[in-house]
Amino acid sequence: MAPDENAPEHLYTGPISLAGLGGDPDSDVEVETPEVSYDEQRYPARPRPLRPRDQFRRDGLRRSTTDPRTANGTNPSYVEWLVQQSMLKDADVLARQLSGQPAMWRNPYARPDARRAIATSDVWFTAYPLSLITRPGQSFLAALGDEELWSAFERIGITAIHTGPVKSAGGITGWQETPSVDGHFDRISTQIDPAFGTEDEFRMLCDVAEAHGGSVIDDIVPGHTGKGADFRLAEMGYRDYPGIYHMVEIPPEDWGLLPDVPDGADAVNLDPGTEQVLAERGYIIGALQRVIFYTPGVKETNWSATAPATGTDGVSRRWVYLHYFKQGQPSINWLDPTFAGMRLVIGDALHSLGELGTSALRLDANGFLGVEKSAEGLPAWSEGHPLSHAANHIIAGMVRKVGGFTFQELNLTIEDIRDTGAVGADLSYDFIGRPGYHHALATGQTEFLRLALATSLELGVAPVALVHGLQNHDELTYELVHWASHRDDKYRFRLREVPGAQLAEEIRADLTEQLTGTADFNQIFTQNGIACTSTSLIAATRGFARLDDITDADIPAIRDAHLLLCAYNAWQPGVFALSGWDLTGMLTVPADEVAALVATGDTRWIERGAHDLLDIAPDAVRSAAGMPRGRALYGALPAQLEDPESFASKLAAILDVRRTHGVATASQVDIPDVADPAMLVLVHRLDDGDPEADARIQVTVLNFSAEPVEGTVHSAHLEAQADVVSAATGETIARVDDLLSFPVSLPAYGALFLTLDPTVEPTSAVE
Repeated sequence: MAPDENAPEHLYTGPISLAGLGGDPDSDVEVETPEVSYDEQRYPARPRPLRPRDQFRRDGLRRSTTDPRTANGTNPSYVEWLVQQSMLKDADVLARQLSGQPAMWRNPYARPDARRAIATSDVWFTAYPLSLITRPGQSFLAALGDEELWSAFERIGITAIHTGPVKSAGGITGWQETPSVDGHFDRISTQIDPAFGTEDEFRMLCDVAEAHGGSVIDDIVPGHTGKGADFRLAEMGYRDYPGIYHMVEIPPEDWGLLPDVPDGADAVNLDPGTEQVLAERGYIIGALQRVIFYTPGVKETNWSATAPATGTDGVSRRWVYLHYFKQGQPSINWLDPTFAGMRLVIGDALHSLGELGTSALRLDANGFLGVEKSAEGLPAWSEGHPLSHAANHIIAGMVRKVGGFTFQELNLTIEDIRDTGAVGADLSYDFIGRPGYHHALATGQTEFLRLALATSLELGVAPVALVHGLQNHDELTYELVHWASHRDDKYRFRLREVPGAQLAEEIRADLTEQLTGTADFNQIFTQNGIACTSTSLIAATRGFARLDDITDADIPAIRDAHLLLCAYNAWQPGVFALSGWDLTGMLTVPADEVAALVATGDTRWIERGAHDLLDIAPDAVRSAAGMPRGRALYGALPAQLEDPESFASKLAAILDVRRTHGVATASQVDIPDVADPAMLVLVHRLDDGDPEADARIQVTVLNFSAEPVEGTVHSAHLEAQADVVSAATGETIARVDDLLSFPVSLPAYGALFLTLDPTVEPTSAVE
């Protein structure tokens, strides 16, 4: 039956499948049972062959009693359309293809291996699809696979691209797809979003990367999806789909407990009072440990109620569902008896690794995979739950089993990062040192940074297991979860003992004041942190109130501070990551240029300005996705690489030192006290992780102030009378004295990479 030509075009995304209307026994759709006819009621005992309609041929005209435009469970065509594009359906197909294959048994998978992952790629470029300016008519993925770009990356020392989320995201309302609500981290499909390119272009990107000695890293989101086909089928109560999510059906007699859903919306957030009532009735587990993205009147709890949805059985249902993040990101249930959520996530991972050709995956929101009711009056256990550890072990083990590796973005306590990483992801994003080095630059004092690094070592999280990043798509995160969680523990800070909760408050206040107090170009992002770029952060620390005040004469000092942050992150064990915003020196864009995007309070859009890495579209004012172009202090890479004083050229020198000496896989052994508050000293053994190796000692010395400093490096791990050699010049700059110390001098924002060469005593002549 052809659709009505006068129907609104937005109702259709292509031909509507009529599968299921003909009674296919293998169809996934539950076909409607027609009502008993008047004739059957009147003559119930009449043999079917003698009934009038059955004397006609069986392949005659068939009609559906459902309007083909209907977008609910009563329309088999709509249900089949949803099923065919659901992630769970794709996951089941992929699982059957790989099950029983010998490739599934060729790789070790039980234990994380950070150094193996680093050997694959140790310097990452973190891309953001919406912000990259491409050639006219060129897709984002084709741009990332550009030979000229990879040649520039090879000269700089970048060995991997993290693409960012490029699969279809957002939601489905009726027959129409709706846009992403969180920068494509609300995934609804395993298919590449056509806005970013094609699967063939993704595979070509992987091939070009490999030709240049690099690799490609994709994303999966084990914590939630968007409101796509899987969620709509779940609302209908269809087969295993409700098992994907933390969602509870509320019987009609209790719909009065739920708030009305406004016209034009499909769900409404619960207020704390309703959340408590539903918890007392036993429907949900109630309040969680914290409300991420809390905004009064927008998101006051982690629970929302759906509007009524008609199922394939004709029953209308309302659900209450969990979402840690935005309302359009329903949380995945990892311990439902159907294990549908687990199947969906594993299928998405295998698609990226097997079908697309990536070598690694970023795990987003993977710390929130288990929730459990706590004792009466206490919030539910939702962070650091053992189920999260178990689920991460399964995900990371499966990825290792097919030859890849994973890294996690887990902003929880240091113990949570340690415990999850013990069996889960091979690497973790560095939420330990990141707020610390921002605080050091903002205040010119490294005390909190040294405290964070030393605490990390003491608790068993070595820097080799971390991804040390500059700017990415997210805000400068200063939630300081570890310190806030250890609220009553005492820490030595600023010459006094401070409880963890107070320490977190002081650091947060320092960052807020220094970065947003007078500067009009950085903005607070909810309770999570500050929306800024690396260069706009530096500009604020240097006292600029407006970005227009920055002149060409000011750029070298901003560049030097930026290179200091690069040296801090690159001259220690682990992965070093940076973005296009870093490479080009992007500033934030004016808020009024992204007014529609920040209207709901998501100020992070000001830091995601469009940028042109290769100067391929100098006249473009926006990216293909519509992001406005920001001001780039350093310019495109080709011109930078021709200038030895540019950011990119000096970065290449930093990375050359990193790779020459193998510090990426070294062991950090000391974070010593310092003579000057602006100094930071990191001591490493260049042992590739072998504590029994006869390894050289390496020392990174940094100055986080805008003034020159002189001081003394002291550590019990130094060797008396060893020569201290600068990696940049090859010259001996000092000798370790008998007190195991040596003097240093650093310029403003200076950085030294030093190695110790033991003095060789001359052999006495044999008489």
